[in-house]
Amino acid sequence: MKISTKGRYGTRFMLELALVYPERPITIKEAAANQGISEKYLEQIIPTLKKVGMIRSYRGAQGGYVLNSSPEEITIGMILRPLEGELAPVDCVICKGKDVCDRMDRCVTKNVWEKIYQAVNQVVDHITLADLARDYQMLG
Repeated sequence: MKISTKGRYGTRFMLELALVYPERPITIKEAAANQGISEKYLEQIIPTLKKVGMIRSYRGAQGGYVLNSSPEEITIGMILRPLEGELAPVDCVICKGKDVCDRMDRCVTKNVWEKIYQAVNQVVDHITLADLARDYQMLG
């Protein structure tokens, strides 16, 4: 499993929002400059994050984007899943039935894929934006 540019940039955008939470909104231009991300790429990612209710926007001269919840309440998994889909290494871990694989009832490797899936979910569901913001600030 590999996290795409969309997942990585979406996480970095959300980190930017966490760094200024709750003081002020942040613009696409500012977030893009701070994180070295294309504004055009962010414009493609933001609607997904907005649709799932993680961020909201404000219009006007002081406008921009803000988190809908505190950074302590938003996990990396909550950011990655809408942008990436399920974080499974293979389809049979999340899809049940013979339509995925005709070997499911005798597959000895499925247990390995399930353990990888569980481990990935354990990690991304226990790291919050607040954790990332603390790590970022420690780097100076």
